[in-house]
This record gives sequence, C-alpha cells and structure tokens, in this order.
Amino acid sequence: MGSTQLEPAKNSMQSTSNSRPYRTGCHLQDEYATQDVPSLCDSTRKTCLGPFKELVIKLNSSSQVPRVTCIVSDGVMGFGREVATELGIVEVQFWTASACGFMGELHFSELVKRGIVPFKDESFMHDGTLDQPINWIPGMKNIRLKDISTYIRVTNLKDIMFDFKGSEAQNCMKSSAIILNTFDELEHEVLEEMSNMFHNIYTIGPLSLLGRHVSESKLIESVSSSLWKEDAKCLEWLDKQKPNSVVYVNYGSLTMMTDNHLKEFAWGLANSRHHFLWIVRPDMLLDIGGSSYNNFDRLINEALQ
Repeated sequence: MGSTQLEPAKNSMQSTSNSRPYRTGCHLQDEYATQDVPSLCDSTRKTCLGPFKELVIKLNSSSQVPRVTCIVSDGVMGFGREVATELGIVEVQFWTASACGFMGELHFSELVKRGIVPFKDESFMHDGTLDQPINWIPGMKNIRLKDISTYIRVTNLKDIMFDFKGSEAQNCMKSSAIILNTFDELEHEVLEEMSNMFHNIYTIGPLSLLGRHVSESKLIESVSSSLWKEDAKCLEWLDKQKPNSVVYVNYGSLTMMTDNHLKEFAWGLANSRHHFLWIVRPDMLLDIGGSSYNNFDRLINEALQ
C-alpha cells in the first residue's frame, strides 16, 4: 500500500480543450436521465468501450495534442481498462468512495456463495436480517449486512446494480494500480488487508484538501465538475449574510425523494429558524411533476409563516 500527495502538473488544465463528449447509447430523455441510474450504468458498460477506444486512437493520431500515455478510469468504468490493455497504455483505477465500500463490493460474489444473497423476499428489510453480523470480510470486523452497500439488498441476482457494482469492483483488481480517496489513519485495517490482495494501492484522500495546492486562476475557476448549469444569482444574497449563519442543503446529482420527503425537509428547514440555501433539482422528485415541486415557492412561504 502506498500513500502519496498529488502535485498539480504545470499543464494540468491543458486537456480541458481536448475534451470530447460521446453518447452512451442509453435512450432516456435528458431531463429524466439521472432518475434511471441502473440503465445508465448498464449502458455505460455495454456501449462506451467502442467510442472511447475511437477517441483515444484519434487523439494519439493527432499532432495537435500530446499522446495519451496513461488512462485514469473511474472505478466503475471498466471499459477504460479494456481500451488501455488493447492499445498498450498504462491504466489506473480511481475509486472515489471509501476503502470499506470498495472491499465490501469486492465480496459481493462471496455473499452469493454463502447463500446470503439473494434474499428470499422483501421481508429482510424489516425482520432483523440486515442486523446479521458478518466477520469474514478482511479488515472489516463487527460489521452487519446493513453496513454494506445497499446494492446487496436484492431478491434477484440479475439485478443490474448488484451485478454492475460487484463486477466493476473485481475489474479494478486487473488494473496496474488503484487510487483511493481515503487515508491510512481513517481506514488502516481495511487498507492493510487490501494491500495483501493488491500491491499497488495508493491513498490520496481526502481529495477536498488538494484544492489547497491548486493556484487560483481564471482557467481553474472556469472548470466545474458539476453536471448541471450553475446559477450564481444566489451569491449576491449569500454575500449579504453574516458568516456561519446560513444552512446549506444540497443532495448532489442523483439523490431522489418523494413529494412527502420534500415537504418534510421544507418544514425542517423552516423550523430551524436559520437562513438557508437549498438546492432543489428539477428532476429530484420520484413522482415527476409532484405537487411540492410545482408549488415550491408556495410551500416554502407556508412553512416560513
């Protein structure tokens, strides 16, 4: 196991001008695409290899850009490793979640061998089954079934996400190296066990601290990791508030909730009696066009009365 600190490359932003979008082949309406994560994941592993290989070959045939000499693939983008192998390029897997999460998903197949998964019916959700301790995952003592990824909670082994996450975790072990967004002091035991299984493990987390090593510039500020168009109009209001006086609520790009859950959050924020900045995506409700979203302004005004 290795631990390292990343230093920003002098031309680290050069590649942004060479970015190339391509379609995954998932036939979902754009505004609802994030609501069908299983279809997106399944489409990614089935259709992305060809376009990505074509892109790398095209870049390496061009005299206008540097050659691709290393591919850093997301931990669930196994097609990157396949392309790298075919083209003789070094490939590294980047696992953004915890080491414990990764180790758990590495053992999805063992859950099947031990007859734990799939569950017979939905009763496992409330009959105490998930409280069952499992002490056989290396470096993860005293954990329970409910402490492992929720993707194990299936009654059918053909479940897309169970198969996808388990197989992609196994694919990571075929790479030259694995980078993890964690650090030794946080997950020492599981990292030690993981290093016995795979020698080229590098912990570089927490990634949020790497921002300290990136100089502020207009180029850096123009690059965003968000999949959504940013709306900066709230910043003028935020700048007028006192320090440490605003509650910030953001559910990320994929989290979904019901109409009732949205209402409960609204009342909870209102009852906090603090100013709040609440990010609500237009596709966040499970019930498309739910009354709470369509009447969001009225809901907030009622809660604040």
